[in-house]
Amino acid sequence: TDFMFLSRLGRGNMGGMLALPQGKGPHHVGCTDVMVGHTRQGLLLRLFYPSLLRAGATEPLWIPRSEYCAGLADFTLRRRWCSALLSITIGSCRVPVSWNGPFKPRSGGYPLIIFSHGLGAFRTLYSSVCTELASWGFVVAALEHRDHSAATTYFCTAEAGREEWIPFQRVPQGQKEFYFRNKQVHQRAEECVQAFRLFKDIASGKSVLNILAQDWDLSVLKDNIDLAKVAVMGHSFGGVTAVLALVKEPSFRCAVALDAWMFPLENLLYPEVSKPVLFINTEKFQTPESVAKMKRLSSRNSQTKIITVLGTVHESQTDFAFLPGKLISRIFGARGTLDPNEGLAITSRAALAFLQRHLNLEEEFDQWDDLLEGVGDSVVPEAPFCRSNL
Repeated sequence: TDFMFLSRLGRGNMGGMLALPQGKGPHHVGCTDVMVGHTRQGLLLRLFYPSLLRAGATEPLWIPRSEYCAGLADFTLRRRWCSALLSITIGSCRVPVSWNGPFKPRSGGYPLIIFSHGLGAFRTLYSSVCTELASWGFVVAALEHRDHSAATTYFCTAEAGREEWIPFQRVPQGQKEFYFRNKQVHQRAEECVQAFRLFKDIASGKSVLNILAQDWDLSVLKDNIDLAKVAVMGHSFGGVTAVLALVKEPSFRCAVALDAWMFPLENLLYPEVSKPVLFINTEKFQTPESVAKMKRLSSRNSQTKIITVLGTVHESQTDFAFLPGKLISRIFGARGTLDPNEGLAITSRAALAFLQRHLNLEEEFDQWDDLLEGVGDSVVPEAPFCRSNL
């Protein structure tokens, strides 16, 4: 039945399956992929940035290559044979940004956000929120983690044209999930720190070779990133990664955690988190245990905020929210009742208000400060199962 459903869906839907919104901010958005190093210790990320308009710019594919469809099919459906059908249905979708568009310089530089993806995801599946933030004047580096938590990822070896793929790995039989995930979250947080150091190198004038796009020179970033204004952000496994990255890198001023999966973080580390965190939760994912861990952080820091967006599910904070109804609910589980554009607006505005406050930005994002207190349509403070106490 899945086969019939997907093949029916694929017919006549080329390119029309996903309508990701354009950024609502004042800047046009450009995008490029960056890979540094020829080993798995290197980095792969997708960069979203304010761009100059250029005639004839192309838009990048949402799913960068067919291998990612295979990884997604394996992770979400546990059926690799679906990858060809996924390729047909979503393989031609594009992101409404300029691929390798010219960087728009800014004196004093843009603030920087390092973004960490969730379990079974990869660097492009949060293009809607990354595009939105870039349109308001941020450089956003969406990492692709190499801890076996991505649906799949790869690196290019020093041998010309050779690639090595790093598949998704489930928890090995007989191993406790906490230990497996805890090791991963530490690697992920280290990769966030490594990404920050990459931008630090570029800012200091070091020559950094981007293996993937020799026609887009990383040195254009040299005087255009404000390294005093850096935040870390992520969804799910990426949300807890962002919290841990605050402990590992003093230059990260704050974190935005979207529906953070708090399970992999060891209890010893909670007292170490001294910087503010904005937890933006969906209505259907969090457990009382997970929220208790967030509250442990907010009780230590009055600037740490917890809000919940009503009418949302875990996938509402990913690009999957913008897939047509039948496809998303069939393949990727439940669907929220809140319009995905509305959900994205609440999430990004709350994030912008929080970032203005903690990165000392001189913008007008404080117009959305109420959201940080859980005041507004479709948003409540803390977690919904506490609503009876409000």
